[in-house]
Amino acid sequence: MSLSDIPLRTLDDAPTTLGDLAAGKAALIVNVASRCGLTPQYAGLVKLQQEYGPRGFTVIGMPCNQFAGQEPGTAEEIQHFCAATYGVDFPLLAKADVNGPGRHPLYAELTRSTDADGEAGDVQWNFEKFLVDRAGEVVGRFRPRTAPEDPALVSAVEKVV
Repeated sequence: MSLSDIPLRTLDDAPTTLGDLAAGKAALIVNVASRCGLTPQYAGLVKLQQEYGPRGFTVIGMPCNQFAGQEPGTAEEIQHFCAATYGVDFPLLAKADVNGPGRHPLYAELTRSTDADGEAGDVQWNFEKFLVDRAGEVVGRFRPRTAPEDPALVSAVEKVV
């Protein structure tokens, strides 16, 4: 099964797929959390969405509570926080696990991809980023501390839009 066909659910529990959310677009898929030291990265993700969205790009966030319980809220609480605090206007998926035996199938596929050091495997923490091109192929993996405005990440986005 390709990444584009993996069944997903939106934060408001509607069925979807990556193919539906990013049809003909490149996407940056990020596991997000509202109570993390990296949560301010939402601001940079919103800027990426605003700058590159019109050129065929979308950020897609998947809330995850696996890292120190930093996303404990309900779907409604997460949506409210993201919209009110950071003006998030990109798609948010239903909260899911990104590691371990309950890992979401999307992340089972994404974590096969390597980062700049050639390392694949488990997501390290909140705000790990996977860049997917318009054909639905993972073309970049950026670890949590790589900010959305990092030149390497921005350059990679520019290559796929």
